[in-house]
Amino acid sequence: MPSEYKDMIRRRVWDLMLREGIAKFPLPPHGRIPNFVGAEEASRKLTELDLFRNAKVVKVNPDSPQKLIRYYVLSMGKLLIMPTPRIRRGFLLIDPSKVPRSKYLEASTIKGAFRWGKVVKPWDLPKVDLIITGSVAVDLWGGRLGKGEGYSEIEYGILRELGKVSDNTPIITTVHDIQVLNQRLPRDPWDYTVDLIITPTKVIKARERYRPKGILWDLLSTEKLDEIPILREVRNYLRGGGT
Repeated sequence: MPSEYKDMIRRRVWDLMLREGIAKFPLPPHGRIPNFVGAEEASRKLTELDLFRNAKVVKVNPDSPQKLIRYYVLSMGKLLIMPTPRIRRGFLLIDPSKVPRSKYLEASTIKGAFRWGKVVKPWDLPKVDLIITGSVAVDLWGGRLGKGEGYSEIEYGILRELGKVSDNTPIITTVHDIQVLNQRLPRDPWDYTVDLIITPTKVIKARERYRPKGILWDLLSTEKLDEIPILREVRNYLRGGGT
């Protein structure tokens, strides 16, 4: 089963990162987008890219290894979009012009983003110029594994349904070199690929690109719809039912 194979790869990567001393706080890395030695260097490499410099609206996952990226987004005057935990309340929009510069690092955390940003329904978000995502593992073809709960894919699906992202919206992940696999990861219909993989030592252009066209409603369980109320709101909005 693909899901079981994905879980096996996750466990293998988490175990290896812990064993090799690559995983950083919070520990253990298991069940997380793992923080890693060199995350800061990977973040700095990202800021050197024209894709990042030219983006005005950037969506970044709320996990530890991408904290410095969120800080860079704000300090470079870009709008930052972060999903709320488990997407239960939609997304947070943080406008650096409304945050004291001394509070940018605080605003880069989940707690700080709630303080300095505002919760926004996905249909009220601006269009996204760039997506930064964390990964547990990523392959050279752009396939990635998150921590296994599917939130990143659902976030993408929501934004795609509402026209906030398109096939051409670039997606970048920052990981440790040890998380980059020279073997194809299994890919489900809802799994997007990343365009660039940035590690502490290199920038890798993925060999393929795949984007789902939106939320695969037929494949969503009732449990997932109950767990993420914003999904029902999005479906109602798309059907013309308003909010």
